[in-house]
Amino acid sequence: MTVIYVATALATGDGRNGHVETSDGKVSIDLAYPKEIGGSGAGSNPEQLVAMGYAACFSSALGAVARQRRLTLTGVEVVCNASLHRDNDAFALSFEIVAHLPGLAPEEANSIVAEAHAFCPYSKAFAHGADAQARTTTSPRA
Repeated sequence: MTVIYVATALATGDGRNGHVETSDGKVSIDLAYPKEIGGSGAGSNPEQLVAMGYAACFSSALGAVARQRRLTLTGVEVVCNASLHRDNDAFALSFEIVAHLPGLAPEEANSIVAEAHAFCPYSKAFAHGADAQARTTTSPRA
């Protein structure tokens, strides 16, 4: 597989009470634990960030599927619910994607959503496990 783009982000602080920003400076967000789990809620959190990315990616996948079918979609809305679960000391995420495709018959809309789910890189990563590696470095911002 050929890499066509690499997005890089830097998190500082303890992750949930800190800051995250992209290497190009276009996204820069303070982080805080949500009020729902005892935090201040004064910043965003990783679940919100992944929900935004997944919703955007899925919306793009819907557009790609529509173009393949020679359809024009208008007024599309995609909601991603990213849920954080706790089981004793372990944490896990689950996702729900809800797509609104106005003007399409329910059968066609369901078919497009199913095909987009099979096509979307986020859907594939979360359903099948994307390659992930973790390492240390002796120099900051490696």
